[in-house]
Amino acid sequence: MVRAYPRAYPCSVLNATWYELIQEWCSLLTSMLKNKQLPLIYLFLTLAALAAFRHVTSSDFINLDDHYYVTENIHIANGITAEAIRWAFTTGHAANWHPLTWLSHALDVQLFGLNPHRHHLINLLFHIASTLLLFFVFDRMTKAPWKSAFVAALFAFHPLHVESVAWVAERKDVLSTFFWMLTMAAYVYYVERPRAVTYLPVFGFLALGLMAKPMLVTLPFVLLLLDYWPLQRFGGKKPPPGELRSNPVLREGIKPSPTRGTTCDRRGGVMFPSDFLPLSLWERVGVRVYPRPLLSSNWYLIWEKMPLFALSATSCIVTFVVQRKGGAVISLGEIPLGGRIANAFVSYVIYVEKTVWPQHLAVFYPYQKWTSWQVLGAVLFFTAVTSTVIWTAKRFRYLTVGWLWFVGTLVPVIGVVQVGDQAMADRYSYIPLVGLFIAAAWTTPELLKKWRYRSQILFASSALIVSYFFAVTWTQTGYWRNSFALYDHALEVTGDNCITRYSRGAAFLGVGDTKRAIEDYDRAIELCPEYAKAYTDRGNAYSALGNQKQAISDYSMSIEADPEYAIAYYDRGNSHVAAGNLNEAISDYDKAVEIDPDYQLAYINRGIAYCELGNPNRALKDFDKAIEINPKSGLAYINRGITYRSLGQQDQAIEDLRRAAKFGSEEARDLLRSQGMRPGN
Repeated sequence: MVRAYPRAYPCSVLNATWYELIQEWCSLLTSMLKNKQLPLIYLFLTLAALAAFRHVTSSDFINLDDHYYVTENIHIANGITAEAIRWAFTTGHAANWHPLTWLSHALDVQLFGLNPHRHHLINLLFHIASTLLLFFVFDRMTKAPWKSAFVAALFAFHPLHVESVAWVAERKDVLSTFFWMLTMAAYVYYVERPRAVTYLPVFGFLALGLMAKPMLVTLPFVLLLLDYWPLQRFGGKKPPPGELRSNPVLREGIKPSPTRGTTCDRRGGVMFPSDFLPLSLWERVGVRVYPRPLLSSNWYLIWEKMPLFALSATSCIVTFVVQRKGGAVISLGEIPLGGRIANAFVSYVIYVEKTVWPQHLAVFYPYQKWTSWQVLGAVLFFTAVTSTVIWTAKRFRYLTVGWLWFVGTLVPVIGVVQVGDQAMADRYSYIPLVGLFIAAAWTTPELLKKWRYRSQILFASSALIVSYFFAVTWTQTGYWRNSFALYDHALEVTGDNCITRYSRGAAFLGVGDTKRAIEDYDRAIELCPEYAKAYTDRGNAYSALGNQKQAISDYSMSIEADPEYAIAYYDRGNSHVAAGNLNEAISDYDKAVEIDPDYQLAYINRGIAYCELGNPNRALKDFDKAIEINPKSGLAYINRGITYRSLGQQDQAIEDLRRAAKFGSEEARDLLRSQGMRPGN
């Protein structure tokens, strides 16, 4: 057997110090600065991305999930607090467990309040950081700066990525991708210098990424693909001479460091017990450890990633449990397995189509039944491409890696386990498209290598493609300026569907246009007769018009469609209060807090109902609970203060009114002034 790396180098983890690692990174930065080409590429990617997405920094929040994540999320309303941190790590809010995403939003609220422009800007900065890291990683692995720059530019400007960047609620997408890129960068460094101290950042960044979004569960498999190409760690054969010269990971190897009594074979970059401590030390504590073997099997590449696979498996289990508990997982009774598989194959083809020709993009693509010929055509296309890339794997390793990257990273969101009502989504392609970009960047020059004007053609075509994507992205970001522009465009692209109709109706209701809101809700219910949210929001519109009888009827229809929908009970309780039915209202509030024990507004309104029924002591318990949920709720404090005043407890009343005024209650300020006191006293 011909070994790829016949020399043995000392690789005890005790040789590595943080000082040495910092020195190595400084040397890398110095070499980059000496090459003027690289700083110019970084500068171009940054400025061009800022220009392409300029519209997002002047966009508003939209009423699709932004209220769940930011604008109406009382748990992060006070920024980074001990309670916010506890909640972030223990909640399944929005049917997800991603504590790092919640903390990111909380930090934004603490720094910028509810200024949507700043929240959007942070999304854009994460996107730019991921772009630069992507370029760094592939340039480092392949020593091909222009191909790497082309991949990074496609990632930066592709219109399919607009949804992830321009949607505040998709902070989880850009944040997790940032950690994806950091994990890859750390992994390349680990391959160059395989020690425990260089493996820990790989594990750490992956863990952080999974806490931002579980999309990173496929990253260990992608690292195996990178082992195949461009790291060339598979097979135990020497890479071609040209590959050895152009690849810094293969060319430089591991720099020898002072020995501490043990050596290990460099090939493969896999750690063994003898890498952590010298064999003599293991023997002293009675542990029999064999020295590192000469690697002859690719199984060691899998073995070194077992901690990463364990992280991914844990994340999969937690995510499935949380999403199922949150009601986001669609049952097989609603969408049969056969329909899901058919949609998966068709979706793969549509993603490829939209990658090449990104037109008719929308925030929501309704689930639909595909014809037999559409499914058959998609299966044939998928099978043909997959067979081709496997058949040509030895010649075009980058093509194989690119296609398998695309296919594999889409698996969690392709719809076999269906979460949500969408057939597919632009945001799901944020990471997977990198695979197609890799395949295009490396395969195209190879296919044109015999052309006379190859360099000129490649430069012109690359510039044209990037410019086209830049222009489409510029246009697409304009649709995200507000909810109305977004939904109008979506309806134009996808046709009539109940989800988009409902969302636009909610936007109309939010600005007080109840007539147009009811029209959209009517159409949503006509298209989806069991749509609980549409009934509830139409009930809100009728309630705003004073038609409580019709409102209560709609809330009841919503509860019939979804008996566990807490908001419907809460809203029906409000209408019962307006109609004078206080006992019925309290029954609905009881059900609302039974379903959602943290439903603060339900506690407040139930307390008000008890006050009106002449039971202030019972009301105080509800206000206390509301304040426990949100200690900075001006609404809860003012109602408790008024209740204390009705009981003759003036000191407690004044204290609560001052707290309410502190937290923004104008009514509390007026009450204090009416008693001759300044709100700040």
